[in-house]
Order: sequence, then structure tokens, then C-alpha cells
Amino acid sequence: MKNRFLIFIYTATLLWTTDFSAKAQSIPIDVLRSEIVSDLKNNILPFWEKHIVDPAGGFYGMVGRDGTPVMDAPKGSVLNARILWTFSTAYRLYGNEAYKKLADRAQHYFINQFIDPHYGGVYWSVKADCTPLETDKQTCACAYAIYGLSEHFRATGNLESLQKSIDIYRIMEEKIKDPTKDGYIESFTRKWGIPKRQGFDGNPNATKTLTHIHVLEAYTSLYKVWRDNGLRRRLSKLIDILTTYLYDSHTHHLIPSCDSNWNNLDDIDSYGHDIEASWLLIEAAKTLGDPQVFDKSKEIALELVDTSLKEGIDTATGAMMYERRGNSIRNYFSWWCQAETVVGCINAWQLTGNISYLNSAIHTWNFIKEKMIDRECGEWFRTVSADGIPRYNEPKASLWNCPYHNSRMGFMADEWISE
Repeated sequence: MKNRFLIFIYTATLLWTTDFSAKAQSIPIDVLRSEIVSDLKNNILPFWEKHIVDPAGGFYGMVGRDGTPVMDAPKGSVLNARILWTFSTAYRLYGNEAYKKLADRAQHYFINQFIDPHYGGVYWSVKADCTPLETDKQTCACAYAIYGLSEHFRATGNLESLQKSIDIYRIMEEKIKDPTKDGYIESFTRKWGIPKRQGFDGNPNATKTLTHIHVLEAYTSLYKVWRDNGLRRRLSKLIDILTTYLYDSHTHHLIPSCDSNWNNLDDIDSYGHDIEASWLLIEAAKTLGDPQVFDKSKEIALELVDTSLKEGIDTATGAMMYERRGNSIRNYFSWWCQAETVVGCINAWQLTGNISYLNSAIHTWNFIKEKMIDRECGEWFRTVSADGIPRYNEPKASLWNCPYHNSRMGFMADEWISE
């Protein structure tokens, strides 16, 4: 069942009061920023500093709720690229040498273990002993490599990181970009052939997916530090692809899975991806600096936010549900969806001045504080059920579980609210 979005009232003191619990709660915006940043610096980042470093090399591929490592777990390229991005950004914003040490460790490990020295691109995973495991090329892994390495250069000035980022960008344009229908194909073999399964994460027949939003954030990050004209054209084209081929102007949702001709393959609305894409579009358009592109992106970004809040928010808690599949709703609450909801709503508030967006950010943050932060073991639970119970047995770190979404929420809230 689709949920109504509740409109809140702007009070003179810019305080938020909710009708969703018996006890009303209020929080000024400076307190919102302070609480989010405190969680970032005193909870999220320390958990990863303490538990993720593998003395044998790089970082553990999996750690449990309490930080206990799974010693033989594979090490994923996405996890490692996101660790690289997280601690590079933390160092750039806060200048803590401990963050730089972890960022440099992540950069060295990623370049030496995950970049394919023979055929280019990025391995999907390596074994615990760092030997290659899954050598097929996934576009999202290549995109995250660009994202992490370009941010490492931005934070530290390390020219090797910039060059490796540019190298992977060029491989993406040469091997991954569809030369006839444009866009970026999802999966390849190690030598850039056709894999047994085309759609890697989702529909097995999907050749083009919402991986494009991760290519968008990667190209945006690289263009901030490397003002190449070819990259600029591709960044502009990516915005166009997302706002035309991958955007349904009737439902105001993104299309998760397409074939090579951009035909929709599924009946799915992914609320977290929609609201994440809303602010990534704005970040890309700002970086590009084209007023017409920005205006179009702003219109669609706000449509994505409004629809996500209207249909995806669980009105009893303020949390963002996972997705709609056909006639059913996956109504559990994933950590990354909550983090992206806070960021997307703060961004929409700053775009419009409409306080209801800020109220929505605060509402979801209150859910995170109450249900998602693991106050016993640190970091956040990865999933909270519809009845408010965390899944205690889920790992805090794995191939997909990482510090990227919730730490990025902290970075963005700190920067944007300060501005």
C-alpha cells in the first residue's frame, strides 16, 4: 500500500514537533548537525578504525556486529573503494592524520590488489590472502574505484591516485560504454567479453541499470579535480541518460533495470536509490556549471524526493522503506536508505527553502538515533525490521556493507548545514 506523505508546519523557532509518537520531540538545525557529526566522529569512523584493518594486508573482508573479523572472508573491491573514499574525505574535511593513514593504506592496497594489471579495470574480489578471486569486471566496481581514487587525490594531492582514476575512466569509455545506444553496460568477463550473467545485481538479463548513478558520482568526483573536456561531455551525457532513459516521468521513479535498448525489465520502485540520485544529480549539475542542465536536474530531483517521501516513508516511524516490487512492498529499513533520505531531504530543503524537507530529514534522523545506531557495539545496524527489531546477526562489514552511506551523510550534513 502506498503511503501518504505528511506535511509539517514551520514554527517560528525552526523546531520540529512530530505527531508520530506519544512524546513530542523537537530539535533545532544546529543540534541536528551536531548530533550527526558527533555520530560520525565518535561512532562510525572509530568503529572502522578499530575493527577493519587486517594486519596481514589491507582490510578484513567481513566483520561481525561486534567487530570480530571473519578471517577467511573474501575482500571486495566495492568495500575497499568505499573505505578509500570515506577516509580520504574524512582527512580532507578534518585534517586528522589518523584518517590520512587509513586513506593511504586503502589507496595502496586497492591499486596493488584490485586493479587488473593486464586487461585494465577492477577485479570484483580477492581472497583473504589477496590473490584474485572473482576477476569479472563489474561497472559499479570500476565506478567506485574512480570515486575513491579521485577523492584520495583531492584530499592528499597524490598524483598516482589521479592517474589511476583517469586510467579507469578511459577503460570505462573504451570498454564499458555502449558504442551504439550509449550508457554503460553492467558486466564483463576479465578480458571484456560477454559474461554468463549480464545483470550482476538484480535482473540477470539487465545490461543497463541504476549503476549509472554510481558512474555519475564517480565522474562528478573526477571532474572536480581533472577538468578534461571529454569527461565534461560524458558527465553531461550521464545526467541526460539518468533524466531521460532511466527516469519515468509518469511515476517520478528511476528505472532499476533495462535491456540494451533501454526497455524497462522490471516493475520496481527503489526508494533509496531514487532519493540518493536526487542529490547526486544536483551535485553533478553544480559541478558541470551549466544553468540549463541544473534547472532540469533540479526539477527532476525534487520530483524524485517528493515521490520517495510520499510512497516510501513509513509514516509510523519516519523511516524509508526499501522498495516496491509489483504489488508488494519490502517494508524493512536498511541503513543506507535512511542515510540517503537524510541527505536527499537536506539537499531539497536547501534547493527550495521549504522547511518540510528539513522536517523530513529530522524525522528520519530521529528514527536512526532510536533504532539504527548500535549503542552497544558501535556503528549502525544494517537492517531494522518493520516492527523495529534490528537484525543482530548481520555483519557490519562485507562485500556491500561499508562506511560510505552513513559517513557520507555526516560529511554532507556538516558541510551543507554549515553553509
